[in-house]
Amino acid sequence: MKVCILGGGLVSLTLAKALINLKVNVDIFSNYKTENQNKIRTIGISKNNVDFFNKHILNIEKILWNINKIEIYNEKFIKDKLINFEDKKEPLFSLIKNYKLFNLLHTKINKNNFVKFIDKKNNLTSISDKYNLIINCDLNSQITKKYFYKELSKDYKSYAHTTIIEHQKLENNTAKQIFTKKGPLAFLPISNKETSIVYSAKEEKNINFKNIIDKYNSKYQISKIKNISSFKLRSSNLRSYRYKNILAFGDLLHRIHPLAGQGFNMTLRDIYELIKLIKLKLDLGLDLDKSICSDFEKNIKHKNYIFSNSIDFIYEFFNLESKFKNNILSKSIQFFGKNKLLNNSLKKFADQGFNT
Repeated sequence: MKVCILGGGLVSLTLAKALINLKVNVDIFSNYKTENQNKIRTIGISKNNVDFFNKHILNIEKILWNINKIEIYNEKFIKDKLINFEDKKEPLFSLIKNYKLFNLLHTKINKNNFVKFIDKKNNLTSISDKYNLIINCDLNSQITKKYFYKELSKDYKSYAHTTIIEHQKLENNTAKQIFTKKGPLAFLPISNKETSIVYSAKEEKNINFKNIIDKYNSKYQISKIKNISSFKLRSSNLRSYRYKNILAFGDLLHRIHPLAGQGFNMTLRDIYELIKLIKLKLDLGLDLDKSICSDFEKNIKHKNYIFSNSIDFIYEFFNLESKFKNNILSKSIQFFGKNKLLNNSLKKFADQGFNT
């Protein structure tokens, strides 16, 4: 049995490693030299997904930085926390640099006899009969343009700006997010000497990021601000996940606002569901076929849609709040955020999504 993965990005390599761990032969259509080498981008991984990654894909503990506390603020009263999430025993989530995870996965996969890399310039229009299952993670492939272009989308009319600051060494295990008038700004620790910063600004492609950082930084003695990476923000949900034995995957299925750091976590939950279906087939001695695509869509599509819209609701809520001259909404958030049951429910939702 053989599976084809289109695209050689982080999602593709993560999925490929999970498949070869099940001794499934995988062909990856990609161009390694141009994939995922942005050294500024970081991703947050929830504790539940870290556990899944370590157990079923690859142990990544050595390249993680754990976060035990998250503080949420509003620009209107910056010294007074809206919500505080904390766990003194276990990390709430972990930060990792994209390129480090990408290179670790590629190194492990490249040595495995179950995988083969194929130049993605090869003709992809007639491969459906050559593989039991085709998983399309390539936004720009011929197959995407032909079968997976219908989606529900939203333009946030904003740009996400990311960078990494180097600073004086300190205890650095608290993430901080500030909802400013122009969008959320997050300080995300990645070591005792480095912190990732993500700022989603409305209708602003060119900003003075240094001034923004200086305005809201109350903790770090900065020695260097690295290069800035910017990209336009939009959300999307694919209308149909499958075509015959071809399954759309990764950003093709869903893209969300980065304010909650949940994009890659959604994909990891998708991988968990897909691997579960594939393992069931293998354990029963059955061939992998298009039924996996239909079962995956049936099991996960509605969860992804609800979760995506939940993140959008959070964004719109704080966007609306920033337009009010009073602080009634913020005070309400503070009140309910102090409720232990609600606070724990929000932590569980961020950690596990709807896959509980």
